[in-house]
Amino acid sequence: MSRKLPLAEGEASRTACSRGLLRTAVDEKTGELLPAAALAERVGWAMDLMSGMVSALTAEHWNAGDVDVLASGEDAVGKKLPSNAWMALRRLGWIVAPPEGIKVNDRIVRMAQEQAGRALRSAKWRADLTAGVLATWPVDPAKRSPDEWDQVCAAIPGGTFLPSSVIRSRTRQIAAFVRKHGRLPVDVFELEPAPRIARMLLLSACDGQQATIARGDEPGRVLLRLQLPTRPAPASYRDWTWVACPIALPPTVSTDAVLHLPTLRIHQGKVRADLAYTHPVPKTQRTGHTAALGVDWGLNTLLSAGAVRLHDDGTITALGAGGMFRAAGVLAKQHRLRRLSEHLHAKTDQYQRLIQGDEQHGLTTPHQVLRDEIRRVSDKRSNLNDALAWAAARWAVDQAIAARATVIYVEDLRSMEALGRGRTHNTRMSQTVRGQIVDRMRHLAAETGIAVVTVPARNTSRHCPQCLVPLRHRKAPDRPTTPGWKWALCRSCGYQGDRDAGAWKRIAARGLTHQRKTVVDRASGAMVIRTVVDKLEAGAVITPAPKTSQDRSKTGPTRHQTTRPAPRRRRVPSPTRPQGPAGKCPEGHVPTGRTRLPRAAHRHQGVTTISTPTNRPHRPRGAALGAGFHLHAHASPPRWVDPTPDTMSCMGSLS
Repeated sequence: MSRKLPLAEGEASRTACSRGLLRTAVDEKTGELLPAAALAERVGWAMDLMSGMVSALTAEHWNAGDVDVLASGEDAVGKKLPSNAWMALRRLGWIVAPPEGIKVNDRIVRMAQEQAGRALRSAKWRADLTAGVLATWPVDPAKRSPDEWDQVCAAIPGGTFLPSSVIRSRTRQIAAFVRKHGRLPVDVFELEPAPRIARMLLLSACDGQQATIARGDEPGRVLLRLQLPTRPAPASYRDWTWVACPIALPPTVSTDAVLHLPTLRIHQGKVRADLAYTHPVPKTQRTGHTAALGVDWGLNTLLSAGAVRLHDDGTITALGAGGMFRAAGVLAKQHRLRRLSEHLHAKTDQYQRLIQGDEQHGLTTPHQVLRDEIRRVSDKRSNLNDALAWAAARWAVDQAIAARATVIYVEDLRSMEALGRGRTHNTRMSQTVRGQIVDRMRHLAAETGIAVVTVPARNTSRHCPQCLVPLRHRKAPDRPTTPGWKWALCRSCGYQGDRDAGAWKRIAARGLTHQRKTVVDRASGAMVIRTVVDKLEAGAVITPAPKTSQDRSKTGPTRHQTTRPAPRRRRVPSPTRPQGPAGKCPEGHVPTGRTRLPRAAHRHQGVTTISTPTNRPHRPRGAALGAGFHLHAHASPPRWVDPTPDTMSCMGSLS
């Protein structure tokens, strides 16, 4: 099938990924039907063969010289290296071979080289960051001076726009190495070991001799064919056979999408496929926007968003009051898992200190159990963060679609650090998933041609959205007992409202006035507004919408209204009342008075009867008559009294 996607004018290609499950397969050589367990076993044998080669190749070239050569993009003779990692490694002569006695085809070696090349290429950025921090090591690592900050930002490639939290994290990592070894590390390759290798099959590095994918007869099904070993250590090519795996496509994959070879991985004993596909989407624009959605971050209220419109005369008005995305339950579970993880880590560290490398120690088995539990808790936290990020991003994009906005402006909080707000508050702010939400927001917004642009977060919550005067923050008037300063009040223009609502108005207005300052980041391809221009910021104000209420001025005499409303009467004669206690209410006034409370089954209730209160207006009627706190609850008679007949069976409800 063709891998080229035809595009019309105003369209762009977008590559996305969808998850699939390999439930069964057929061995084409023997015709045997492979269940899910047998298929996972054979895929696992191929993963073991490839992961061993990847580990050996990565460890061999985990040094500064080889990583610099690979990242330079040129070989020894100055020729440009291919973009595919496996082709670049072969051009440099970095080869790998399977263990002796094991026979694999060249495509398995390709997958190993592709995975190792990606890991080595990704280490270049960490190496440059670590080298810049080491070259400008401060006198006090806990607190840099302004001059030291300028030096470290200049020493790191692209450090001018790098969040300060990234530099602080790397500084703390180096400081821990200094405390342990008494010296600075040489580079990141001494600071960090070789990365762990994930067990997966990168079929995208293969061709038709190893794997093929094609659509089936039904629109929502595809057929994946690949070669898998029939034994853990294949000794010849006869130990490799073709296996056909049908996969059901999710409804998100359109019929005109171009499918690519997936990546296979094993999760919970099942073979899962990450299906990559390319489909056309509307092209996003950097400028020319008139309707925008502003998104503000919060701690308890994760997202606050609303739409604004830029008119022809340059004024900006808000489209409605906006909305909020609250995830209090998910965030509470996040904090519980975090506290559990901290407790397990502290206990594991104590066990490690007691064991001191003794494998025969009695705490070795409990120590391993705790480590396994830490891994499970970490997986829960990762899955929870991933689900929360997708839900928040989906909500924000839906708000933009409903408001017919063509751009989403999000404040850039990459440089925000949680300092000076208490241990609990700092931890909650540090472990939010803002970066994941923005990435998923870009991914979802690209489907409908909506651009996502980050804007500087300076004074978005501090200044008034209508006059740019500093606001006064106080407690909300409807929630005076709620902690925090949620309400914003402007003494200049009289504006007041939720501080998050004022923030998203400021963000959206700033983005619309700074449209021409939008640039595309070369490294990530994301749209961003880096600086705030004072001249443009002066026009980033929200014009209040004119009031459209009705004219309530008096034009005649006021109609007399009785203080006693007329009783509700029936408009038709009442039907004949049937025999028995059941039936409809007779014609006439509807009785609204409360039915007289019945007496208890017996007056002598002993300890179950409450005492008569001294405060007369608050005297409980039911309890005073012996009926208890609830009208339908009656105390049992004493054992020395004969039971009396039940007088409550036909009285109906007393509520």
